[in-house]
Amino acid sequence: HYAETFPDPDQLSNKRLWAFGPDTTGANMLIDGTSAVQYLHEIKESVNAGFQWATKNGPLCEEPVRGVIFRVLDVTLHADSIHRGMGQIMPTARRACFACIYTATPTLMEPMFIADISVPASETGGVYSTLSTRRGIVIDEMPVEGTPMTSMKAHLPVVESFGFDKALREATGGQAFPQCAFDHWAVLTGDAFDPSSRLGAMIQAVRKRKGEKEAMPPLADYEDKL
Repeated sequence: HYAETFPDPDQLSNKRLWAFGPDTTGANMLIDGTSAVQYLHEIKESVNAGFQWATKNGPLCEEPVRGVIFRVLDVTLHADSIHRGMGQIMPTARRACFACIYTATPTLMEPMFIADISVPASETGGVYSTLSTRRGIVIDEMPVEGTPMTSMKAHLPVVESFGFDKALREATGGQAFPQCAFDHWAVLTGDAFDPSSRLGAMIQAVRKRKGEKEAMPPLADYEDKL
């Protein structure tokens, strides 16, 4: 599936694809898009280490990054090898990855349940009302042939699922029976840098829970100072 993103097959050759991350197996890629950069082979592992670090603890709220491709386009290195060590290159690569994420309209992804709900046809209104208060969406509804029951399928954010069973039974007179299982990751909409938006407020809440500063560091903290 990744190959569909790149019209040039050479970009996914062993020489061009440097790494997956985080933990060398994640859903992010580091691609070498440079041409004739001197000493590049000396810093490959250091850049990869910075990439792994950045994708394991992303800039928004120290959570793993998913679905991002980083392409190294150009590198200017000091002629003295003492300035090309892991200690200099790894944190620099991490900051560069963070700056890329900041300028690429970042967002969060939240896990979604698929909820299978069996309920009498006369009580489906209670299911809809309960789901609507928890950002749930009904995606399928079919009567069970030969019975008064209806089978419903809905997507429900995992964060909204706490107490869902109890609320659903209260809304349907105890006649609804839900079963939830993980289904997919959903992309949240909104401006990650606007604290008044739902997405921005969620990021601040996560940062506060982790003991981080609620306000995200400015882009200037990650831009090249030279």
